[in-house]
Amino acid sequence: MKRLLAPAFAVWAGLCVCQSISWVAEAASKSAPTVSSPAGEKQCEALAGTRVGSGFIEQAEWVERGNSLISLKQRIMFMLALKRLSLGLEAMADHCHVIAKVRPAPGSEITVGVWLPQPWNGKLLGVGGGGFNGGLTVASFLVSEPLAQGYASVATDAGHDDTESAKFGYDSVEQLKDYGYRANHVGAEVAKALIASYYKSPIKRAYFHGCSNGGRDALMLARRFPEDYDGIISGAPAADFTNLMSRFVWNQRAIDAAPKLRDKIKLVGDAVMAKCDALDGLEDNLLENPLKCSFDPAELQCKNGDGPDCLNAAEVSSLRKIYSGPRLTDGTQIYPGMPVGGEAIEKNWTAWLFDLPPMGPETFRWMVHRDPTWEIGRFDLVRDTALANERLGPIVNSNDPDLSAFMSRGGKLLMYHGWNDAAIPAGATLDYFAALRGKLGPVADQQARLFMIPGMMHCGEGPGASQFDKLTVLDRWVESGTAPERIIATEYDPPAGLIVLPGAKKLGTRPLCAWPGTAHYNGTGSTDDAVNFVCRGPN
Repeated sequence: MKRLLAPAFAVWAGLCVCQSISWVAEAASKSAPTVSSPAGEKQCEALAGTRVGSGFIEQAEWVERGNSLISLKQRIMFMLALKRLSLGLEAMADHCHVIAKVRPAPGSEITVGVWLPQPWNGKLLGVGGGGFNGGLTVASFLVSEPLAQGYASVATDAGHDDTESAKFGYDSVEQLKDYGYRANHVGAEVAKALIASYYKSPIKRAYFHGCSNGGRDALMLARRFPEDYDGIISGAPAADFTNLMSRFVWNQRAIDAAPKLRDKIKLVGDAVMAKCDALDGLEDNLLENPLKCSFDPAELQCKNGDGPDCLNAAEVSSLRKIYSGPRLTDGTQIYPGMPVGGEAIEKNWTAWLFDLPPMGPETFRWMVHRDPTWEIGRFDLVRDTALANERLGPIVNSNDPDLSAFMSRGGKLLMYHGWNDAAIPAGATLDYFAALRGKLGPVADQQARLFMIPGMMHCGEGPGASQFDKLTVLDRWVESGTAPERIIATEYDPPAGLIVLPGAKKLGTRPLCAWPGTAHYNGTGSTDDAVNFVCRGPN
């Protein structure tokens, strides 16, 4: 059970939409459609057994404020995974929780969860998935605070039960399509139809938020279904999915070639910080922009063979491969390598490189080669990457930067990525954002923003201030038309991941700057207060 839960929580870390209620949501709620609890309960339960759009409602449950958002079984699973007795998962608003089934094609069955709050602020929030899965299982974490703000919410199971295996893509091409691009679109259609019927009023705004595979979901919606959402938040997106899977296998090969590297990774992390921590003007164990750090692992190579305080030749070679990323024989880069700076952080490189989740091999076994006997030893970077892009890329990849249809209707794209992300290197999002600006020009400058987050790991956690109210930032941007240039992020102890845990201590704040800007200390005042930092463009 522990092995099953840990990767899921790592993938979903940082997806919470937490913190204060936005001024927009507060204003909207004053005139939002509402019903009393007794009437709401009756209206909610009457939905069961009815049809909405293309879906059939199997369950409809009225949940009163203060009651648990999740089942006892889920609560126990999450408590074991997070090692916390208190999760703070009580409903913060009366709402109707609906489960619907949709069958858009033979062999496809998508489960859609919709949360309908009282009162409603006129807006919808969709949430994305993680790993091979949809967002339905952990959606209760993600929609808790938005429900309190009056947002209706929607999530799907991506067309299959939660799994660490890619076998669903082997069993059914329709399930693969559901996972690749269809489920979240279907979910949005069902949610909008249900909302219009339930509140007797259409939605005024629709937003979507996802990180990791959910970030891929987000960009997929912007590209394929530009009418679904008015604003989209994409964190650490697995957009170039097929080449990312090649990178996973490439890293596994590099790690296997240096079996003692795990025991020396703190040595490497300490050396990076000793060399580069002060480059941004402040020694705080954070690299504001790791691209400024020119570290070569050969600086730590042993003078004579091997030793506990130096790297042998195989370890230097493996690190160089991880930092540079997979490349073809002619030097063409398949996927960006790891930035420096996050090597020694607990549960970072160890979780995503040394204890690599099985996504890469699973993808090639079931989705690419469609051969149950395929093993990682048969992987060939040139052949298998090309095959993955041919067979799987058109279904799952969302790295096409042509978002002109989404932008032409005024859509706003808010992106973020942690510099210390060991699962999906930050360079992948930098490359996508550069391609987006190159494709769309001034439109992208007005309607897309990227915030790089020092210290943050995969979608959350890590040292430094990484937690910010993404939904409020996006909502204010869409409503006002003014793009964010500076966002205040908060650091917590324990670090915020999927949620800010009850009782977490606020350690301080830092500004996040719209890329390519970075934050700089002004030289006076507390370094734990964002007011003492300014955003500057690239040097």
